[in-house]
Amino acid sequence: MTPYEIMLSESQERMLLVAEKGREGEVVQVFKKWGLDAVVVGEVADGGLLRVKDRGKIVAEIPAHPLAEEGPVYQRPMAEPKRKTETAADWFAFASEGKNLTDNFKRLLASPAIASKRWITEQYDTMVRTNTLAVPGAGDAAVVRIKGTVRALALSTDGNGRWCQLNPRLGAMHAVAEGSRNVACSGARPIAATNCLNFGSPEKPEVMWQFSEVIDGLTAACNELGTPITGGNVSFYNETLGSSIYPTPVIGVLGVLDDATNVLKMAFRNEDDVVVLLDGLEASADRTDNALIGEIPTTQAQEFSSSEYSKTVGGIVAGEPPAINLAAEKRLQDCMVGLAAARLVHSAHDISDGGLAVTLAECCFAAKSETPGNNVAAHVNIEESGAAEAILFGERGARAVISVAPNGLASVLDLARRHGVTAHQIGRVTGDGIFRIQLNGSAIIEECAAALRDTWAHSLERAVRQIVVN
Repeated sequence: MTPYEIMLSESQERMLLVAEKGREGEVVQVFKKWGLDAVVVGEVADGGLLRVKDRGKIVAEIPAHPLAEEGPVYQRPMAEPKRKTETAADWFAFASEGKNLTDNFKRLLASPAIASKRWITEQYDTMVRTNTLAVPGAGDAAVVRIKGTVRALALSTDGNGRWCQLNPRLGAMHAVAEGSRNVACSGARPIAATNCLNFGSPEKPEVMWQFSEVIDGLTAACNELGTPITGGNVSFYNETLGSSIYPTPVIGVLGVLDDATNVLKMAFRNEDDVVVLLDGLEASADRTDNALIGEIPTTQAQEFSSSEYSKTVGGIVAGEPPAINLAAEKRLQDCMVGLAAARLVHSAHDISDGGLAVTLAECCFAAKSETPGNNVAAHVNIEESGAAEAILFGERGARAVISVAPNGLASVLDLARRHGVTAHQIGRVTGDGIFRIQLNGSAIIEECAAALRDTWAHSLERAVRQIVVN
């Protein structure tokens, strides 16, 4: 390759590091340990010039500042797309009080966004170098130990194109929040993020507006949650016959577990363990303070119309994503890291797509995956006023479900209180195989956990095979 090709090639799997002078050998040894190549190619020098040599001959010399800071900047037109004027007729209509929601719940579990992805992930090597501590589906984040140390890394990716279509800035903030929440629910402290930003043509003013709004949302969330963006990429021109994809920022979050033995998974463990709902919102006033970020005040129906349940059961994609409280997200994440370090809980799973009902079910499904012969399920009673579907399937963040031994409940409640997180006992883990959710004492979801799991575990494979057959 010519020097020009070497300097400007966009070939992948390369990284440039700046090491402390005199410690280059240590860096090279780290790469060698992992079977990677690393060589010293230059040094930082005074003078403000970038100088490239090939076999001792200068082949390029340019001032560094304009190269790094004065590149061309596109000033593409931006314009917010005209919003459709929505009324209550456009939003989800909640079911009548007392309706049994089991059938709707099954439909939700079968939706591609929520159904198990194991049929896909099991076709790949998820145990590379035997370092994986939490495989796909076992927890909210993948956890990989660092051999030779007691530490582990937790990694999660998240993105909701539907929310970003409805509100790009708010949707992007939710992507960062959920990725960080997933990492924290594995017991790790989120420390950094990366991104893959996917959009239609930037030549369209509305797409450039979406892009700008997403960047502003990522900035706000990453600053608040302490997850700086370390790198990423942007993919534009994702269109079919002139129609753009939803703006879809996919956020990857990295966390560190100081002790790999503290890793948390989502599976309910023991019969008679207490099921606890954690909520980062400290009090009702916290729902309306300046930390709560949303473009416009929303009604319950308007917010719920952006949910996966609304899309799957009602065929409605409308309204606004849930407002977000980044301070509450941070409190919950700090609480989860503290609970893991204190080894106070047996399982943890954040509330996101599908809401509380899906979170509880997935904790049961994970237990079945780990121990196929068991009949782990849960009996839960929610004491709350409002529409049942919103309570069970609403997707507001800053919440998680944990399970804890009865004799450890007091310690959990105390730690949550010290972190400013509300904690409510909502049920218990059972061994009778019946998944039951009651609202104010009345059962609104009740089904054999094995039947629910079958729907969740195999619907994606069945749908794909049906497409192939047809």
